[in-house]
Amino acid sequence: MVPTITLNNGVTIPQFGFGVFQIDRGDAVGAITSALDAGYRHIDTAQMYGNEADVGTAIAQSGIPRDEIFVTTKLNNDRHGHDDAIKALDESLDLLGLDHVDLFLIHWPRPRQDRYVETWTAFEQLQREGKARAIGVSNFQVPHLQRLAAETSTVPAVNQIELHPYFPQAELRAYHRENAIATEAWSPIGQGGGLLAEPTLQTLASKYGRTPAQIVLRWHVQLGNIVFPKSVTPSRIKENIDVFDFELEPADVAAVDALDSGTRLGPDPDDFG
Repeated sequence: MVPTITLNNGVTIPQFGFGVFQIDRGDAVGAITSALDAGYRHIDTAQMYGNEADVGTAIAQSGIPRDEIFVTTKLNNDRHGHDDAIKALDESLDLLGLDHVDLFLIHWPRPRQDRYVETWTAFEQLQREGKARAIGVSNFQVPHLQRLAAETSTVPAVNQIELHPYFPQAELRAYHRENAIATEAWSPIGQGGGLLAEPTLQTLASKYGRTPAQIVLRWHVQLGNIVFPKSVTPSRIKENIDVFDFELEPADVAAVDALDSGTRLGPDPDDFG
């Protein structure tokens, strides 16, 4: 039931996936297996997470054909530069046990290091060679994207950014729409906690007979964001993906929009790394 989004190079990506950030190696294979059993076909990992081998193991053990699972990984912050980025993806493919990934992302721009344009040229090469079906970025701001547009020939297929009702990033999402860049949301439910306790979300959860997390995830889906919540609990993994048999009314989408407080929970991309 999960819809797909067509990226700017024609590759299709499931709009809803499973994130493995901060899942310990001892739990990763089981959690990914639960996700695949629940119908997830999009797995989002990163070199930084240290669990690419577990992703590969879970995929191999699943018996699901490779072309039915969309796999994303991301470049580690210490691997910027043309040659190092090329080697880094080869290392990821070895860990994953795959001959290609579906999407490869620059994890953080690291603008003070000022190598992300050089790194992007390596990504373009990796896409030409078929080692990555699509290439994109993560945590890039509008000036970073504008520089890639000015100095290279490939528009990122996606930009994966912190995005939740407290921090909806309207300006950046508008730039994405204008330039055919798909928006992916990390920390989609704002790391739980205070956001899910918001009275607005509690009221909407009661109205629709859903959990506050499901209300937020459905809000993302209706905005057109690609989203991949993380959990290690099988019941929660199933619950998270169960958002395709109801729809928020426009006024309720606006009510979630109104929770915008400009609160960033993660690092500032202009400084991080």
